[in-house]
Amino acid sequence: MTSPLVAGVDLGGTNISAVVLGPGDAILGADRRPTPRRAGPDEVPATIAASVHAAIATAGCDPRDVVAVGIGCPGQVDRAAGTIGNATILPDLPDAFPLAEVVSSHLSRPVLIDNDVRLAVAAELQAGAGSNFPSFLGVFLGTGVGAGLVLDGRLWHGRGNAGEFGYMVGEMDGRECVCGRRGCVEAYCGRAAMEREARARAADGRTTALFDMMVFSDRDRLTSSVWVQAVAADDSLAVSLVTEAQRALGAGLASVANLLDLDGFILGGGLATQLGEPFLAGVKEEMLARVLAGRPPEIRMTALADLSGSVGAAMLAREAV
Repeated sequence: MTSPLVAGVDLGGTNISAVVLGPGDAILGADRRPTPRRAGPDEVPATIAASVHAAIATAGCDPRDVVAVGIGCPGQVDRAAGTIGNATILPDLPDAFPLAEVVSSHLSRPVLIDNDVRLAVAAELQAGAGSNFPSFLGVFLGTGVGAGLVLDGRLWHGRGNAGEFGYMVGEMDGRECVCGRRGCVEAYCGRAAMEREARARAADGRTTALFDMMVFSDRDRLTSSVWVQAVAADDSLAVSLVTEAQRALGAGLASVANLLDLDGFILGGGLATQLGEPFLAGVKEEMLARVLAGRPPEIRMTALADLSGSVGAAMLAREAV
């Protein structure tokens, strides 16, 4: 009898990524497509289902062998109820939206959901860069900033909201954050926040090619790839904002290190992975300048690149098998 396979989906503000996971955590097939914007509430579930079907086709397996699907979701996730809410990067989904039920109706398979970053960190713990870190913080930079905390080899949930690193205050009365407060790490490191700041500075007369690159790349926003192009072209505004992101992120990680004395940090998410090792080096420099004397924590990139979330979601789906 063929071993059951599972699928996992990472529901992001920019892209929906799906994988089919086989024995030994082997990635058998994958698909990526843009996340629908300004669409009705069924558009996102339908796109998730289409991405899963495409990943199964890429895997070349019998679709009947894929027995369950996991989805990593932004916002507030009620895993038991299968609902998501307050997903600011998906503004057209109503609160308490029954995502698991709706996607299940499209796929005719059990669907489980959980927080996207929590699943990505679980994947790195089990099969990625965190496998030899007893305790670490995984930070994922995308449309926003998410994080998950592992203590003594176990994902730490706290009372349900542990890991909200993006909303740590790094600068009192600093840049406005999407949460309504000021000075949060996400206000400097989240891609959407960086775009808002870039637009504001451009409107004030700052010269930049960022938005020309965006149009040339046929994008309607500053995606991670646009930031990479602009930094490579030494665009002064892009370099300045990325440098500010490195400083804020490094300072935030140093605060966590000083508090918890973790073994290490893992950086992931589309923005961090595409900016790559030079970005990591800058973050490390900023962090080390602020960590108390002693043995500093190691900092490394995710081993699963931008598939951490979808692989973690597939691992979640195994619970339904």
